[in-house]
Amino acid sequence: MVVTYAKIIGMTIHLTLDQETWIKEHVDAGEFSSVEEAVRVLLDERIAQRDMEDDDMEWAIPLIEEGLASVETHGEISLEEFKARSSARIAALMHK
Repeated sequence: MVVTYAKIIGMTIHLTLDQETWIKEHVDAGEFSSVEEAVRVLLDERIAQRDMEDDDMEWAIPLIEEGLASVETHGEISLEEFKARSSARIAALMHK
């Protein structure tokens, strides 16, 4: 089991009335357990979104090229064939 510890730092922030209302409505609807959790989750999501926006995806180019080369070498398969092969592999792994 992996346990992650995070240092919680107290902070006071000022929200607009619209922001506060939105957060409280979503907490009351059960989407978040508290205002604090809502703010943490929403902030984490926005940070991840910004990180993705800043990612130039340069790291993916070799993987795409490898995939294209594999298609040239081995040919294509249909989605149905892919699903069948994947199901067979999963079934084999589950019986080990």
